[in-house]
Amino acid sequence: MTTVAADKILKLIPEIFDIDFKNSLNIFRKLEKILIFDEGFIYFANPDSLQLKYAYKKHSDYKPDDIFSLNNELKKIIFSKKSCILDENSNLIKALHIEKFGGKSFILSKISVKSTVFGIIILFSNKPGVYNKTDLDALDAFASIFSYVLKDEELSNVFKLQLKALKEGIVEKNLAYKTIKEQNEKILEADKVKNEFLANVSHELRTPLNSILGFSDILGTQMYGNLNSKQEEYINDIKVSATHLLGMINEILDMSKIEANAMKIVKSAFWISRAVDEVVNILHPLAEKKNIKIVKNLEVDFEVFADYQKIQQILYNLLSNAIKYSPENDNVEISVSMNADIFKIIVHDNGIGIDKKYHGKIFAKFVQLDSAYTKKESSTGLGLTITKELVELHGGRISVVSEVNNGSTFIVEIPF
Repeated sequence: MTTVAADKILKLIPEIFDIDFKNSLNIFRKLEKILIFDEGFIYFANPDSLQLKYAYKKHSDYKPDDIFSLNNELKKIIFSKKSCILDENSNLIKALHIEKFGGKSFILSKISVKSTVFGIIILFSNKPGVYNKTDLDALDAFASIFSYVLKDEELSNVFKLQLKALKEGIVEKNLAYKTIKEQNEKILEADKVKNEFLANVSHELRTPLNSILGFSDILGTQMYGNLNSKQEEYINDIKVSATHLLGMINEILDMSKIEANAMKIVKSAFWISRAVDEVVNILHPLAEKKNIKIVKNLEVDFEVFADYQKIQQILYNLLSNAIKYSPENDNVEISVSMNADIFKIIVHDNGIGIDKKYHGKIFAKFVQLDSAYTKKESSTGLGLTITKELVELHGGRISVVSEVNNGSTFIVEIPF
């Protein structure tokens, strides 16, 4: 670059930093102070195209934001590091349709920051052979300074857009949060009403059911007269159905207590055989109806310190499930053992079994596995959920070992 050109650029630097990007003429008037040209264009580069951003003169068919496609040859020209002098026969000039404006000499410089090209400046003169290496150096110097000023301007616009979007997003999020909060409050209130309704209805249902069970027991003893075989069968059916229904109602009540964090345990010392025997006696009619034998494996009786009623419920839920899903004329086994730290309850059946993919789901609320057999059995889908909660209230854990058509084994371990 000649000394004269360098001096012009140095004097022009403050003006370049003061460019008004809203007025494209302002940009090219700065350039006129160091170079001679008849027309000028500034394009921004996209991966496969150039977008016209600024033009020196206004042409009705060539407006800012017009898009021009690039082929591989033109991409090499645009994204290479070298600036260049072109003539009217250049493929790039033809691709941009600039030749129609009558230009004969063209000069091109890159708008780039840290070797990253994001645009080009093209100036042209209507006279041939106007530009030389000195002109190219001068335009490169202008483009270098202009690139950083333009980058700051464009980034500023981007940041403004991002800030606006962020503000709008925050407002939207706050509104969404407020809506969600209100909906959650409504859901919680509705859930509270639902739980209270279920608890009240369940309490109301338990009273007549207990009467049905009590009177069927009395009739079963035949203390008020002998019964024929059919009457005995019907009374037994009443007792089994009422017991099953009472169990379902108790499950709903217990689940309501668990969800309200109102389920408490009251520990006391008791012999484990007593809890097992009482539950087996309660379930005897249910087992007898399917001709299922409950086999108790308790080699040594031992005393535990736990909530007697909750342990009974754990036993009841596991044994009733085993009976429910076992084939007729089969056995259900219950084993109870102990070591220094825990006592273990194991309930095994030879029933339909559970696919391994469902082992993690069966303890969730209202889950009922879909099969032709299970559809025959009525259930709330809460029994195992409640069992798991009761075991965990004791600081214990429950697990299952099962395969389809190969029975199920539920294992409960509770610390002493």
